[in-house]
Amino acid sequence: MRLGRLLHITLNRTPVTVQRMKDLLDKHIVLGLTGGIACYKSAELCRLLIKCGASVQVVMTEAATQFITPVTMQALSQRPVALSPWNEAHALAHIHLTREADACLIAPCSADFVAKLAHGTANDLLSLMCLARPINTVPLLIAPAMNREMWAHPATQRNLAQITADGAVVLGVGTGDQACGEVGDGRMLEPHELIEELIACFQPKVLTGHHVLITAGPTYEAIDPVRGITNLSSGKMGFAVARAAREAGATVTLVAGPVSLPTPCGVNRMDVRSASNMLQTVMDKAKEATIFIATAAVADWRPDFVADQKIKKSGQPPVLHFIENTDILATLAQSERGQSRDLFCVGFAAETQDLLANAQEKRLRKGVPLLVGNIGPAAFGQDDNALVLVDESGTCELAHASKLSLARLLIVHIASRTRAIGLSG
Repeated sequence: MRLGRLLHITLNRTPVTVQRMKDLLDKHIVLGLTGGIACYKSAELCRLLIKCGASVQVVMTEAATQFITPVTMQALSQRPVALSPWNEAHALAHIHLTREADACLIAPCSADFVAKLAHGTANDLLSLMCLARPINTVPLLIAPAMNREMWAHPATQRNLAQITADGAVVLGVGTGDQACGEVGDGRMLEPHELIEELIACFQPKVLTGHHVLITAGPTYEAIDPVRGITNLSSGKMGFAVARAAREAGATVTLVAGPVSLPTPCGVNRMDVRSASNMLQTVMDKAKEATIFIATAAVADWRPDFVADQKIKKSGQPPVLHFIENTDILATLAQSERGQSRDLFCVGFAAETQDLLANAQEKRLRKGVPLLVGNIGPAAFGQDDNALVLVDESGTCELAHASKLSLARLLIVHIASRTRAIGLSG
C-alpha cells in the first residue's frame, strides 16, 4: 500500500466491522484442571479459548471433579473430558493427548500438583500426560491457585523453582480475597489474563534480555484543582507496544499518563500525571533500560502558574501564560547513552497533516534512530491504526491493522535494528 493511499484511508475512514483478531486460531490446547475452587474460572477460560479459535482438550484430576463437573467442561470444549488412564478409549491416552497439542495449560494448578511435577510423580492421567509430553515442542504453562500460606510456604516455592528449572512456565498469581476468607497472594489469574499469557507463549522471543521502557497516554497540566490541559490520546498504542515487548521476552516498564486501561500481564506499570512527573520517572527508570519507546502524547507546554483554588467566573476570562516542558524523548536521545546507542530511542509523531515530512523532520530534530508516524485524530481512542516507520535509510509503511498487530511488527523491527548495531540485552 502506497503512503498516499494509506493516508487517504486513515483520514477518510468510515466505521467498519473488524473481525476480532484470533491469536490462537487453529491452536490445540490441552487444558488441565486440578482440585481447587478456582475450577469455576476454568469454565470461562475454556469458553474464551474456543472463542479465540483454539480447540481444547480438557483433562481433569479426580479432585477437580469435586469442584466442577466433567459435563460442564465437555459442553464448553465440545470434546469428551479425559479423566483416567484406565477408562479412556485409547490405551495410551497419556502419550497421545499431548502429541497433537500446541501447549498444555494447567489451570488451576494446586500445591499438590506442583509437588507432583517437581518430583516427577505420575499417578493419574494429568501427571502422566505432563511427564510424557514432548518437552521441547509442547510448552507447559502452570497457573497456580492456592491459599496464601500454601503459596508462601518454602516447600511450594522450592517446588515452583524446580519445575521452572525443568522448563515449565510458571505464571504469576493474583492478590485479593480467597475462598477461605483470607486475603493475600495465591489466587489464580483471571481467564483473560491466562489467555494473554498463553498468546505470549507463542510469540517470538526477539527481545529476550532487553529492558524496554515505554511511555503511553496523555499528560495533564493543571490550571487549578479542577481544570487542566490535556489531549485525546487514549494510551492504547503504548499499552499495545508494552504488551508486544513483553510477549517478545523483554522486561517492560510502562510509564502511563492518566488513562483507564488494564495493565498488560507481566508489565511493571507506573502511573504519572504531568509531563514533569513523566520526565522524572523516565529519567530514573532509563538507567536500567536498553530500549526507550516514547508513545506518550506529552504536553509541549504547561501553565506557568497553577491556582490553589478553583478559578471563579468574574466576567473576564483568565489570561494563561505558558512555559515549555522539557522534551523527554530528545533529552534521552541526546544523552550519553542515547548517543552511544546503549539506549535505543524510538519516538512517535502524531500529526494532522504532512505526516511523512513532519515525521522526518521530527526524527532529525530529536536525534532518534527511529521515528513512528501516524495521523493522530484518526487513531486516538481507536483499536486500530496505520503507521509509517522513518529512519536514516528511508520509510516503511505498516498498513492499517489492529494496534496490537502493529505493535508486534514494530517490536520485530526494533529487534532487528538493535541486533544490527550490536545492542544486546
